[in-house]
Amino acid sequence: IGQVHRATLRDGTPVVVKVRYPDVERLMRGDIRTIKMFAQVAQPVHVPALQEIEKQFLTEFDYVQEGEQLESVRKNLSKAGLEGPGKLCRVPKAYLEYCTTRVLVMEELFGGKLADALKAEMKVQAAREGKTEKQYLTDMKQKEAEAKEKGEELKGPSAEEYDLYISLLDKKRRVVNSFRRLRNWTVGLLPGVPKAKIEAKNDLPINHAKMIDDIFYIHGHEILCDGEFNGDPHPGNILLLRRPDGSPQIGLIDYGQVKRLSKADRHLFAKLIIALDDENKEEVVKLMQEAGMRTKHMDPEVIYLYAKVSYDQINHQILGGKHIQLFMEDLEARDPIVQLP
Repeated sequence: IGQVHRATLRDGTPVVVKVRYPDVERLMRGDIRTIKMFAQVAQPVHVPALQEIEKQFLTEFDYVQEGEQLESVRKNLSKAGLEGPGKLCRVPKAYLEYCTTRVLVMEELFGGKLADALKAEMKVQAAREGKTEKQYLTDMKQKEAEAKEKGEELKGPSAEEYDLYISLLDKKRRVVNSFRRLRNWTVGLLPGVPKAKIEAKNDLPINHAKMIDDIFYIHGHEILCDGEFNGDPHPGNILLLRRPDGSPQIGLIDYGQVKRLSKADRHLFAKLIIALDDENKEEVVKLMQEAGMRTKHMDPEVIYLYAKVSYDQINHQILGGKHIQLFMEDLEARDPIVQLP
């Protein structure tokens, strides 16, 4: 709905300026209305979700409100010791004095998208194993398929296992760098002899598992502790930054869609997560009904499955081999949704 530009304040501070396109709100409202009309005829199972999407999207057109939400979330996380230099994450500061309904000015975070960094690392890992990127992906898909046939889920290394692996690579990097420095200061001083490359700490792999754990922890804190969270935390809104020592840090941007939960709602949600983890179907159904879930026939199994795919996990066992869209359409045919929680 807007364009993003780099700029500099008069005091030299680098900032990012987001400018809304003219007339985009009218166009967006029309598009959402058209999609809803189509869904009402062809795929009514998606109508409740589209109504919520419409409600949330229409909050993104006021950049003053987005700036205030950005500041509120940043201060909440900072107060909890999760945001700031050297902490788990950074959230850009909004310069509210320069913001208008159509213009948002905020601090620039220096980094790239986390998803892009992880893809780049995949290429490096493939090279370490002597494979092309295509071969590496093919092998991973084969392993996933084999695990699925056994009724298992393919799991990667834990954060601790990743740390051990990275630590070993770092020790190797230091030893190799020592020999390369020695070479550069001896043979490398001779005319025509190229200098050996010194590997930086930034060249070490990212602890993927820890990054995911940190993202879950931060968003969990926003939801359960602050009751104010990003309603649209897609991969494009998560950046990979670097601390001064070269270690990775998460950057969180785009708080145009912020949801708020009361303390009572947070307690209810926490109980629901625990009940799902315990696979306590009766308690899950009870809590979903307490949260406002209504279907035409109030089929407990349908309500339980809605809770599983919405708040727990989506896997082969739950879907029974079906695509998620077909699975949801089958639930709708069995017991249509009247009201989402």
